[in-house]
Amino acid sequence: MRGTRSQSLLAAALALGLAGCVSVSTPDPTPATDGGNVTEKLAELTVTSAGSMRGYSRDRFPHWRGTGKNCDVRDTVLKRDGEAIKLSGCNVVGGRWESVYDGRVLTDPSEVDVDHMVPLANAWRSGANRWTDAKRGDFANDIQLPHLFAVSRTANRSKGDQDPSQWRPANRSYWCRYAENWVTVKHHWQLTVNTAEKAALTEMLGGCTWASTP
Repeated sequence: MRGTRSQSLLAAALALGLAGCVSVSTPDPTPATDGGNVTEKLAELTVTSAGSMRGYSRDRFPHWRGTGKNCDVRDTVLKRDGEAIKLSGCNVVGGRWESVYDGRVLTDPSEVDVDHMVPLANAWRSGANRWTDAKRGDFANDIQLPHLFAVSRTANRSKGDQDPSQWRPANRSYWCRYAENWVTVKHHWQLTVNTAEKAALTEMLGGCTWASTP
């Protein structure tokens, strides 16, 4: 119930445009792990070949949505994931971030990217090509799920649009959470996985203590 109430408050605040950039408490982007739940979700994902990139453009996933005077979802994530945040109005101009992908500590916002756990191009190949632009916008700005993270620019560019069979974080201690978050996002948005992708996720989750516990 607490999570539902927080989500409702956040939705209401966003709907009002966060007038004056009111500070809103956002849900923890990395909730407590539930091994049984995520393995069940993985089993429920549809396995099929990756689709075509025909017609793809990042513009088909409108982001970042505004959340007040000159503020947007990117600012929201930077504030949520950082420490000692410095603002100019609602824009984040300073702070400290630890990138979960590679463990780098960053103090310059220009070195920080907000990464989509499931990249937009991967989502397109996994079924988002059939959505409306409005729904793709909902996906691209989703801060309710563990989908948007402030990470180092170098790690984000290295990841690109690759799935876990092609790219994994240099920080191996994050692999369990990475696989869990990937499955959570794909399951919620009813996106598909390919054979290699599912095998990689199965392998990653199989190496997690909680995932191997009956």
